[in-house]
Amino acid sequence: MDFTFLTTLIFCILVPLSLFILTKSKTTSRTSTKLPKSYPIFGSFFALVKNRDRFVQWSSEIVKFTPNLTLPLHRGLGHWIIYTANPANVQHLLKDNFHNYEKGNFFKANLRDFLGDGIVNSDGQTWKFQRQVASHEFNTKSLRKFVATVVDSELSERLIPILRKAAVEKTVIDFQDILQRFAFDNVCKIAFGYDPGYLSASLPKEKLAVAFETAVKLSTERFISFTPLIWKIKKAINVGSEKQLKIAIGEIRNFAKEIIREKKQKLEHKSSLESVDLLSRFLSSGHSDEDFITDIVISFILAGRDTTSAALTWFFWLLSDHGEVENEILREINGTSEASSVYDEVKDMVYTHASICESMRLYPPVPTDSKEAMGDDVLPDGTVVKKGMRVLYHPYAMGRVEKVWGEDWEMFRPTRWLERAAGGGEKWSFVNRDTFTYPVFQAGPRICLGKEMAFLQMKRVIAGVLQQFRVVAAAKTEPVYVADLTAKMKGGFPVRIEERN
Repeated sequence: MDFTFLTTLIFCILVPLSLFILTKSKTTSRTSTKLPKSYPIFGSFFALVKNRDRFVQWSSEIVKFTPNLTLPLHRGLGHWIIYTANPANVQHLLKDNFHNYEKGNFFKANLRDFLGDGIVNSDGQTWKFQRQVASHEFNTKSLRKFVATVVDSELSERLIPILRKAAVEKTVIDFQDILQRFAFDNVCKIAFGYDPGYLSASLPKEKLAVAFETAVKLSTERFISFTPLIWKIKKAINVGSEKQLKIAIGEIRNFAKEIIREKKQKLEHKSSLESVDLLSRFLSSGHSDEDFITDIVISFILAGRDTTSAALTWFFWLLSDHGEVENEILREINGTSEASSVYDEVKDMVYTHASICESMRLYPPVPTDSKEAMGDDVLPDGTVVKKGMRVLYHPYAMGRVEKVWGEDWEMFRPTRWLERAAGGGEKWSFVNRDTFTYPVFQAGPRICLGKEMAFLQMKRVIAGVLQQFRVVAAAKTEPVYVADLTAKMKGGFPVRIEERN
């Protein structure tokens, strides 16, 4: 019998046994900084299982405990992963030795059914070609203007009326759900030119949105599975979660292809499409391969769907407990000229920009990301990397490193990103951090193409909401930070909405 199959089978038997043993053992302190124990053959597998429900926090604690902010961890059966929060290592991974670190087989195998070879899930020439095409489109002024129009329309016609209704009726609403719906409508309009109406007044269970949510949730289960053989068997015989995932992905991809065909037909009768959504732009520029277009558009929906809503959710939670920051943002919003263009307006919102960055430092939308080594290497801090190893860099932990952010790193303090403008006065000037110390939007050649658009959307939402309402957290305790492919608040974000005088 094949040795790898035998050891994996043994592993499958030991997983439930280890879970039973661990649930009977005494729970250690949540703030424990002891490095996980490692055993022959099994490595730190038991520690990983024990902390699977708080992996982000646990891995952050242990990597911060190491002197070089890097920890090689044996996952069992000879499989190693390296966790790092060291900016020099992150620069090495994402820029200096970029070609040696790819998404890799582990990442691509988990997401290939969902994303195909889209930009989020590809490497090499496939990724490079898509990046060049997308970069050209993202840098056009007309697309930025289109994004601003879409956001303002969704804000004024859907989000504000829903918040006003909640304020009048004094009801508690889940603001995380509201922001996710807002973001989904926006990203579908921008990517497809399609309005799902997910934030309509009735808050419907829109088919495409539900399919996306299911696909993300079940794809995440693949990532956190300790025995990938199990999901692969379920996929092969089409049962359980893998059957559900197949159905959800089928709905998403069929929907995308229907829209692509409709737009192609329109394009046959016109020299170009009037709409300025991403799909129309790709088709008008001569890219007509259906699978290529489907992969890339679905990837952009995934990238934009939950990241801005996650950032805004945690931002509004922090703001609800920091009245002085809220007042400063309001002063900045009210001081913006009504005659300003959208871009001039958000450009002048320096304190708001700093507040968003500070919120994402503490609660990044994507808490961890990993790369796979294509060849043997040595990281700048001396850590040895063997071919095939995964190196996981940790934005969540990096935002909590005391020697980078100071003794008050736990505080939500936007002014750590600011300094008074030259010449004195009250005007603030933004002080950027290098992208390898603060890789919330990735860094290097794969830095997020939608970064500026994300800030545009977030600032417009913040200004639109805060000018009219106060968002008050219904619970006083800190929400639990959990992560699927992106971060969320466990159980949602219940709030009360109060109208301003």
